[in-house]
Amino acid sequence: MKLPKRIAMLSMHTSPVARLGGKETGGMNVYVRELTRALAARGIAVDIFTRASDTHAPWMDTESVGVENTRVINVVAGPRVPVSKHQLVKYTGAFAQGIFDFAASENRVYDVWHAHYWLSGMTAQCLQAKGLRAPVVQMFHTLGAMKNRVARTATEAETDARINAEQALMHSVARVVASTPRDMEQMVALYGAPRAKIAIIPPGVDTNLFRPVPSQPARDVIGPYDEKSVLFVGRIDPVKGLDTWFRAMKLVVDRDLSLRQRLCVCLIGGDLDDDLDPDSELARLVELKEALGIGDIVTFLGGRAQAVLPFYYSAAAAVVMPSRYESFGLAALEAMACGAPVVASDVGGLSFLVRDGVTGFLVPEGNAEIFAEKILLLLHNPKLRAEMGKRGVEAAQEYAWHNIAERMIELYHDMLN
Repeated sequence: MKLPKRIAMLSMHTSPVARLGGKETGGMNVYVRELTRALAARGIAVDIFTRASDTHAPWMDTESVGVENTRVINVVAGPRVPVSKHQLVKYTGAFAQGIFDFAASENRVYDVWHAHYWLSGMTAQCLQAKGLRAPVVQMFHTLGAMKNRVARTATEAETDARINAEQALMHSVARVVASTPRDMEQMVALYGAPRAKIAIIPPGVDTNLFRPVPSQPARDVIGPYDEKSVLFVGRIDPVKGLDTWFRAMKLVVDRDLSLRQRLCVCLIGGDLDDDLDPDSELARLVELKEALGIGDIVTFLGGRAQAVLPFYYSAAAAVVMPSRYESFGLAALEAMACGAPVVASDVGGLSFLVRDGVTGFLVPEGNAEIFAEKILLLLHNPKLRAEMGKRGVEAAQEYAWHNIAERMIELYHDMLN
């Protein structure tokens, strides 16, 4: 099979080597970095282009991805500070020009532009207009139209600019990658996307890192978080449905009073130093936990290095994903790979990833009563936790990054031929 020699990964609004857990850092960052590593292991050189949002970021970083033949290029486009992704659209032209100038300075030719999120797709279109006509593979990671379906306030809604750009890209790029069959059906139904352009390739998981750790060694690493923990890992964002989980945990401790003295409701994610905005989702959740009377059992842990996440997953009695919308749900896959049962909303990619009654439970979105029922079942039944955990580890193996990279390389090959 003829392989592409060099891929350009475009990740404008967030760097794949940024610290996880911030407002704009999460599963997509992990996806770009790990796909890059897996492609490099097959001998494909990858340059990752991201917007310089830090005055200390080097122009070129050849070390952070951790493998040879990979570079992160921090392109100056707008101020070198974090900018809301809703405002970044005005810098896509400057971002494209920076990439164009870099490619010209090295006389560099890329076989494929692989764009992540709609802003990067717009950048790829600008590059094609400038004459760099490599075919574009687009992955949206989330869809604006779906986020608007679950938005509860105007501030949670996505812009018309995003919706229109996503629709245009689905019709103009060479290929679109969907995470699941449901992701593809949403593109077709909401945007009129051509089915023939869509390839279903899920994200992957590093099964060397995310693997079961015996409970006591895991607790020795992470410290004492009470006898039982129910864990969430991800961005602190309204779409994650954490208010439903908090209400469920109120029901849990009300139904079993003994749990209050030995239970940790643990959240990994968010920047506890920077996120002091009284209108932020973090502030809203802090207020909610006190109003529900569960402030004594809820612990906001902030961001954690990916290398320690397997210890938290392995020590958890259950990992929750109460999202209102999730195109895939990478944290659920990581938890399964570590042998933790998952209780998740029956939405989006979670409906395909979590096998109800086998590797965890699927619950109607927003239903705190059933979330509490399934969490209590796992807390009280160690044998069930162990069985689901074992099956989760087995199911996660098909998502190992080397398998996912092979499917992506086949897609590149089809495009180039």
